[in-house]
Amino acid sequence: MKINELHQWDVDYQTARDIQEKLQSRLIIKGDQRSFTLVAGADVSYNRGDDIFYSSVVVMNIETGSVIETAHHHGRMTFPYIPGLLSFREGPVVLSAFEKLTITPDAVIFDGQGIAHPRGLGLAAHIGLILDIPSAGCAKTRFVGEHEPVGREKGSSVPLMYNGGQVGVVLRTRTDVKPVFVSPGHRLDIEGAEHLVLSAVGKYRLPEPIRHAHNAVNTLRRELSGI
Repeated sequence: MKINELHQWDVDYQTARDIQEKLQSRLIIKGDQRSFTLVAGADVSYNRGDDIFYSSVVVMNIETGSVIETAHHHGRMTFPYIPGLLSFREGPVVLSAFEKLTITPDAVIFDGQGIAHPRGLGLAAHIGLILDIPSAGCAKTRFVGEHEPVGREKGSSVPLMYNGGQVGVVLRTRTDVKPVFVSPGHRLDIEGAEHLVLSAVGKYRLPEPIRHAHNAVNTLRRELSGI
């Protein structure tokens, strides 16, 4: 899969912030709700205190529920943990996994934030822009913003508001189970991101491509690290 090199990754804190602010203006936060068939999920794992990161990308046919392709990568990360700059820590290893795919998915769901981010460029937006395909963030926790209570039923959602505007939705993917925080990354609007995530949900809280990527990357980490 082609990767667009938009910037260097080995940068300092201020340069990373500057890159985020520059790239945010290039995001396309619009897109129809057409059905996506081949949807990828991406996840990263590492052992606490270790600088080796593992990534897995799983491409699924969400109409049949079958896994079409899985790609992995692992490597040493040097960028420190800084809230709001997660994509500089995890982005390189994620992109290396995407680069190994032999097919290009129709869309990607990331276990992270899209534009629901202090500078509007979370992991899903940053990597989605580099890949230049429709992308959405589906996070288990809220990073920014406020919202009203969400209905108990599957499919219920409320706007996630930040700095006077809507940046995503808080979405119930299973009845009486904690909601997820969905925001567009690139080439999708808020409604399209919500539609994509719901279309990929199976029996569990997280969309199937992310769930499969999560299981795959943790299996990879245990096999290679012995932990």
